[in-house]
Amino acid sequence: MALRESGEDYLESIYVLSQRQGIVRSIDVAEYLGVTKASVSKAMATLENSGYVEMGKRDVHLTECGLEVARQMWERHCFFVGLLEDAGVSAEVASQEGCHMEHCLSEESFEKLRAMLNRGEATGQAAES
Repeated sequence: MALRESGEDYLESIYVLSQRQGIVRSIDVAEYLGVTKASVSKAMATLENSGYVEMGKRDVHLTECGLEVARQMWERHCFFVGLLEDAGVSAEVASQEGCHMEHCLSEESFEKLRAMLNRGEATGQAAES
């Protein structure tokens, strides 16, 4: 099943939070994304039904498929945020706009852009942003 931008954001947030704190709860995702717990519950149900996450009693885990998507989104996020900051954009604006930019390019276009700009894969830890 193809993910929407919001689904990718949820997966990315779980990835970032798991890197920072290990165990990720739905409330952590809600706080991180600035959404309601009810929104997270609905999204987690959809992501679980699609095979991207597994819900425990108190926590959420990425499946192998979910982890792959989350890492890809985080790599793109870091790439675009870094690119914008290098261009002189403030960190806050770069983070917001990088979040939108990470979703709009095909894998082919992203790889060609990254190669053209001679930027390797994201090396930063999720906890740094």
